[in-house]
Amino acid sequence: MSGRRLFGTDGIRARFGEGPLVEETVRRIGEQLARFLDDGFDRPHVVVGGDTRESTATLLAWLGDGLLSGGAIPVAVGVLPTPALAFLVRREAAAAAVVVSASHNPAEDNGIKLIDNHGFKWATAAEAAFESWLEHPRPRPLSSVSHSLDRTGEARAAYLEFLTHSREEKQPLAGLRVALDAAHGAASDLAGEVFASLGADVDLHFAAPDGRNINAGCGSTHPEALCALVRAGRFDLGFAFDGDADRALLVDERGELRDGDAMLFLWASALAEAGTLSPAAIVATSMSNLGLERALAGRGVTVLRCDVGDREVVAMLQREGLRLGGEQSGHLLDLRRSTTGDGLLTAVAIARLARRAERPVSELLSGFVRYPQLLRNVRVTRKLPFAEIPQVARAMRHAEQTLGDDGRLLLRYSGTEPLARIMLEGPDEGVIGSLADDLASALAGALG
Repeated sequence: MSGRRLFGTDGIRARFGEGPLVEETVRRIGEQLARFLDDGFDRPHVVVGGDTRESTATLLAWLGDGLLSGGAIPVAVGVLPTPALAFLVRREAAAAAVVVSASHNPAEDNGIKLIDNHGFKWATAAEAAFESWLEHPRPRPLSSVSHSLDRTGEARAAYLEFLTHSREEKQPLAGLRVALDAAHGAASDLAGEVFASLGADVDLHFAAPDGRNINAGCGSTHPEALCALVRAGRFDLGFAFDGDADRALLVDERGELRDGDAMLFLWASALAEAGTLSPAAIVATSMSNLGLERALAGRGVTVLRCDVGDREVVAMLQREGLRLGGEQSGHLLDLRRSTTGDGLLTAVAIARLARRAERPVSELLSGFVRYPQLLRNVRVTRKLPFAEIPQVARAMRHAEQTLGDDGRLLLRYSGTEPLARIMLEGPDEGVIGSLADDLASALAGALG
């Protein structure tokens, strides 16, 4: 592993059977994680679970063996969403949780995500410290032979109770017709039961995982099938989850897809109206549509922006003392209820507010007008500061002056590819298209 960065933007992710998702490396990660955690925990308990990929059971077995050999006590919880493990790590008073999943990626990929003892994804500094430990581990004596625990049934029941518990009416979704797309993933065995227990009339789709069909033509990355089902079936709304169910996308009663920005608008508006959004502000990323900012401003709610990534959202929520935030991808969280994005929790929250309003979702979203948004990638051979490239700096100034307060320009380099990424928003699609052409030409001329 020397000379390469093990962790990416969301844990470790690769094609199964290729580095680092090979037996020797995964066992070593488990063993050294146990010893790394032993710094602050005596014989640390580590919650382990994952999604429905064919390779997940093998990876969990390798990790479990490694954890045992390192002196930890693996607590197996089976197939569960990522946010379930974030919930269970606190319930079990464990030192950490390890999630085996590649989220919305295809079945041949997999990954390893680490969650701390408070239920938050490991910070990049913690990942870096663990990588350094892997390169130069410090020997530690083992206290005694360790053992594993199986909490599979108990864990599922506890998470289900967490999702469905209500101090209000017994069946808050009674009378609501809901279509669900479980992506053949970790929500397959839970989504239908969650909504049915809350009183909804549920139609569950893509909930028959075979290890190879996760996210295949379904889920939040391919919601077209769910949109068609909602249109044809006269449902009140629908939700599409991803492979590890940490995100959800909304489909309104007309079969139109509504992303995380739309759900943030609905959720923030409802909380503000109920007087439970204090301070009256939410967190969104730099990619969230300007229309969200404008629509919530009319309801007295400020939108604070952070860099792309769910960890960035959580960090700003904590720093600013705020409750609600999320991304366009549908990765949303209410920090009063969860420590990471939870697609099922998000879906239940949106369904509840729609049921209380007793109005169609499209009508509830009529106050949210999306600004035209254009995204363009330009291949580059170098990554110089944009302000130091005269023709690019001129094109940026021209774009910003043209848009004024009625638009946004975001120009950044990809962290993983030789690309410069242009994002432009504004009320006139033709204008932002022309500005994008100018910027792309300047970038290609200087860096292509």
